[in-house]
Amino acid sequence: MRVVLATHNPHKAAEFQQILGDAVPGLVIVSYDGPEPIEDGVTFEENALIKARAAAAHTGLTALADDSGICVDAMGGAPGIFSARWAGRHGDAEANLRLLLDQLADLPEGARAAHFTATLALVAPDGDETVVEGVWRGRIAPDARGGHGHGYDPIFIPDGHDETAAELGPAVKNVESHRARAFAAVIPALSALVARA
Repeated sequence: MRVVLATHNPHKAAEFQQILGDAVPGLVIVSYDGPEPIEDGVTFEENALIKARAAAAHTGLTALADDSGICVDAMGGAPGIFSARWAGRHGDAEANLRLLLDQLADLPEGARAAHFTATLALVAPDGDETVVEGVWRGRIAPDARGGHGHGYDPIFIPDGHDETAAELGPAVKNVESHRARAFAAVIPALSALVARA
């Protein structure tokens, strides 16, 4: 069964295929080639649904979309849905990370609680929708460390660890991360779709 991933990034589609294909035999993740919808939601769930609905409507296939980011308690959950463009330009990971560190510079360690959130939306052409969420709790480090991650990984220390997510590497992240938890939560819905196909 083919499921379209609402992204134009073929590397992301390959990553989803590797993770979900192993867990759901018969599932084939394909890239989306349609128009980019405007992500004007105010939550991760709303933005994931916007992308999945657009891809399902354009392709006629069941669509899967994700939206994710980092949320800092002392900042009321920001950057949140603005994580990828926190410093102003979408995708400038280094500038985003530096700005967040600067904004938290005066906060003591005990006030630096944060979490990563990943939301996955699965939308079938008949309108059936499933939304799941994965949360990875931790705190913001005082400085960036590690070379195994991207985005905010070098400044995020997960609960139960002293190392940043970028120091832990993929073996830990593939089990504990917000994405790993979201993937685990969406597998039953994907398995049910494949079984009905």
